[in-house]
Amino acid sequence: MKTALVHDWMMTLGGAEKVFAEIYKLFPSPIHSLAVNRQNLRGSVFEYIDITTSFLQRFPFIEKKYPNYLLFFPMAIEKFDLSEYDVVISSSHAVAKGVLTGTNQLHISYFNGLMNYAWDLYHYYLKDAKLDKGTKGWLAKIILHYIRQWDISTTNRVDYYIANSEYMAKSIKKIYGRESTVIYPPVATNEFKLETVKDDYYLAVGRLVPIKNMDLIIRAFTMMPKRRLIILGEGSEMAKLKVFAGKNIELLGNQNSRVVAEYMAKAKALITASIEPFGISTVEAQACGTPVIAYGKGGSLEIVKKGKTGLFFDENNPNCIIKAVKEFEKMEHSIDPHNCSLNAQQFSVDKFRTNFKQFVDEKIESHFYKQTKPEIRSLALKRMNNTETASEKLKDISAL
Repeated sequence: MKTALVHDWMMTLGGAEKVFAEIYKLFPSPIHSLAVNRQNLRGSVFEYIDITTSFLQRFPFIEKKYPNYLLFFPMAIEKFDLSEYDVVISSSHAVAKGVLTGTNQLHISYFNGLMNYAWDLYHYYLKDAKLDKGTKGWLAKIILHYIRQWDISTTNRVDYYIANSEYMAKSIKKIYGRESTVIYPPVATNEFKLETVKDDYYLAVGRLVPIKNMDLIIRAFTMMPKRRLIILGEGSEMAKLKVFAGKNIELLGNQNSRVVAEYMAKAKALITASIEPFGISTVEAQACGTPVIAYGKGGSLEIVKKGKTGLFFDENNPNCIIKAVKEFEKMEHSIDPHNCSLNAQQFSVDKFRTNFKQFVDEKIESHFYKQTKPEIRSLALKRMNNTETASEKLKDISAL
């Protein structure tokens, strides 16, 4: 069985790339991606691996300006020739699911997220980029309309969808009209030390971009000058956020994984105000025994146990965040760090590996077994009784 792997683009080692790394370890196969930033892959499993890229790799400033080439993404992903492979596994949060596959090929797509700029957050992105009016605004709307139409047209190029959360499964059902199986992403929970004694600061972790709503958290803590907030991460809003951040707020930029884990372990609580399909940093904080104060929408609802490992705020504004922090401080001693850590284990790497491998093996067996002639299937059934894995069963079928 020849397998190919497809990932949208590989510019940073974010959450989607961590998931893709585990998929690669399970099914080490040729990788196809629109474009790659090799420098940012250092230290990862991908550092020395050959990756087939699209014509976009040759575009000017692609490593930093790749979002500007959105119009070319559909054409670029369709140019990959995967006809020699039996199985295609895509890891998608944009266009990877749109690769072209034949009738006899099996395509399984793991969904890390939707193209929010074309769907859920369409109006938000246009306003934030000041593209809701004017000639440039009309051009942006035409491009995004085209992207939505193309995205819908590729729905049936996937045989089986895997969603990274129940929240994502609902999105797949609503937009594409397809059912999906939920397999939570792998989180390296064993790399985070349980800490029961906390320091007197709150923590926020993530890219400093509008969608993460870091400005709401900063405004809330600026109005609570006696409470300390540490923010880890960088992004386009760094300079703007520094202007109105109070003296009790420290923006420390990007830090390596060891430093992030240390800050997470000692924080009173992690605060997140964005709507995430899942939320890997939320699980990492829980693995440290650190409670989470989260906006009550998206994947956070599937991770945090209200009153036991954290709490939620219902409206995304500074006043509601302040209210949630004060509510947390009244109950923080009733939250057991051990319960937080135990809660995180349901999202471990081992669980992902087991669930993902089992799912793919079953679909491979089902897909290729159905393609055999009835008389061969009858003979194969007799030989499958004592066979353990899908690959062994396929060998039996091939032998017949």
